[in-house]
Amino acid sequence: MYPELRQISRFELLRFFRFESLAFSSPASAFSAAVLRVLCGLGCDCFPIAKKFYTAPMFMFRTRFKKQIVAEFLPPARERKRHRVILLCDGMPGMPRKQGLAQFLAGKGYWVFYPRWRGAWESDGEFLEKSPEQDLRDVMDELPKGVREAAFGRRFKLSPDEIFVIGGSFGGAAAILVSRDERVKKVIANCPVVDWSILGKEQKKETSNASYAAYIREAFGNGYRLSEKNWNKLHSGVFFNPVHHARELTPEKILMFHAKDDPYVPWRSVSGFAESVGIRLHLFARGGHLSTEMVVQKYWARIGRFFAS
Repeated sequence: MYPELRQISRFELLRFFRFESLAFSSPASAFSAAVLRVLCGLGCDCFPIAKKFYTAPMFMFRTRFKKQIVAEFLPPARERKRHRVILLCDGMPGMPRKQGLAQFLAGKGYWVFYPRWRGAWESDGEFLEKSPEQDLRDVMDELPKGVREAAFGRRFKLSPDEIFVIGGSFGGAAAILVSRDERVKKVIANCPVVDWSILGKEQKKETSNASYAAYIREAFGNGYRLSEKNWNKLHSGVFFNPVHHARELTPEKILMFHAKDDPYVPWRSVSGFAESVGIRLHLFARGGHLSTEMVVQKYWARIGRFFAS
């Protein structure tokens, strides 16, 4: 009756069922939710009610790049001839929680990859041993080879036609820096750190611990494998620092968002950087440390035009 259902393997249904069982009180409700999620992910037009009322995030696949970098990913909601890819960049410290944004972007027709920085969360390595910008380059290096998801070994063929990067705060710095790569078409930098000289004052707003690295280890455990040595690289003014590479940037590739009442990244440093480089900046009077998910969804029409330009 519904040809789309014939394409769903029992393993995929089992995977969705297991995921949903974490959030529902009974096996019956979990299974129902799993089926609805699969149907919504397939874009089945025969279930408009399910689409309207079931809006929980899609299950995301997992893979590894360069044997170290773990990434969640989603293919576009509907198959497209052109493969447009978005890399999502996390801030730090913080929990990985951009899955909802990934679903939104997949619904717009993009392949979405959400990597964890080397040395953070599920990825291997030491945090900041390498520049996070390099992590993004390593992901891009392997995308043309296709992607193998970790759970059942399913392979996805991928040949990126366009690559975009979206990052906030710490991740905004990575987005700006990787914009220098010719494979990257456009980037969104939301409340980005553009000059690590702010560290001396700003990290005191997060902790009274004289050692920020020690605070991170205590507060986040193995979420970040961060040494004092690696953290202090940021104080050099060279390592992973957008302002140091300002002359190498192509301003037309970058769009920034920021708020004047951001308590962590001073707006004047971002505004001055944008003006000196010639980057377009949307500066708001209020908003605090802007949520990247909120900015992307609220201003998607603007961002979509920027990506297309």
